[in-house]
Amino acid sequence: MSSSTLPTTFNEPVTLAVIGGTGLYQLDTLTPVAKLTVSTPWGFPSSPITISKTTDGFPIAFLARHGAHHDLLPTEVPNQANIAALKSLGCKAIIAFSAVGSLQQHIKPRDFVVPNQVIDRTKGIRPSTFFERGFVAHAMFGEPFDLKLNKIIGDTCNDVLIGADDIKLHTKETIGDDVTLICMEGPAFSTRAESKLYKSWGASVINMSCVPESKLAREAEISYQMICMSTDYDAWNDSEEPVTVETVVGNLHANSANAHRIAEKLIEVLEPKIKSGEIGNDLQHSMKFSVSTKEEGRSRQLLEKMHFLFPGYWPLD
Repeated sequence: MSSSTLPTTFNEPVTLAVIGGTGLYQLDTLTPVAKLTVSTPWGFPSSPITISKTTDGFPIAFLARHGAHHDLLPTEVPNQANIAALKSLGCKAIIAFSAVGSLQQHIKPRDFVVPNQVIDRTKGIRPSTFFERGFVAHAMFGEPFDLKLNKIIGDTCNDVLIGADDIKLHTKETIGDDVTLICMEGPAFSTRAESKLYKSWGASVINMSCVPESKLAREAEISYQMICMSTDYDAWNDSEEPVTVETVVGNLHANSANAHRIAEKLIEVLEPKIKSGEIGNDLQHSMKFSVSTKEEGRSRQLLEKMHFLFPGYWPLD
């Protein structure tokens, strides 16, 4: 069935989602069963959401972060709408893929990296919360990624990587320290001075997509983990030419096959864990008691928007 003839509605909860980054625009190993255009109070997501099913009938949502034709700059990605749309489908866990530059010699181009920490170097241009004046809340973000998902990926996905250059999966366990992702604004890559600064901080990789996507997923009470695909050595490495689009694109094509292999493996591993409640429930109700605004100061308009994400959490009257 072609994408143009797929049903535009789907009436089952979709508890697992994959967000595809640069180089990953669909899940080739699954057969799509629906293609949804979801309207949210924060607008429409980056792309229609494709629903596919495993052989056991477990539904998976796929969203292309930069649009189906990659026509969105990192700053232009409608992150609020993306996360709100997935939440409205019943999403409890998100696996997000992203191309990154390596900030450390041992993380080679075409390696994969599973970060557990983030440093935010965006410029405050991107809306990074669902809350605003009239309805204030604060989400915990000390551990920006889901530790269970992080460990599952490290335990199950290293053996699925293929390639002639000793491709590795880097995690906190393999490195022996935090794996820190820098998120910068873009769309220009780092200067050499900036790149050397980030390397001196001990950061592992750099991208333009993790923030605010990860922050919004936390507010939406969705378990979230990013998987990073190294394409280059950024600009810090004096023995390499500064990163170019040509270098990135070449390594992206090589990474694509492994990204699909990891996604396929994770869907297989996570299906029973999400069904049993082992994954996807740790953040449940975490935002319900995180609101600072007194009831008499709450904006009804904002409450109605929040009802889209959290039906029944806070009374509308």
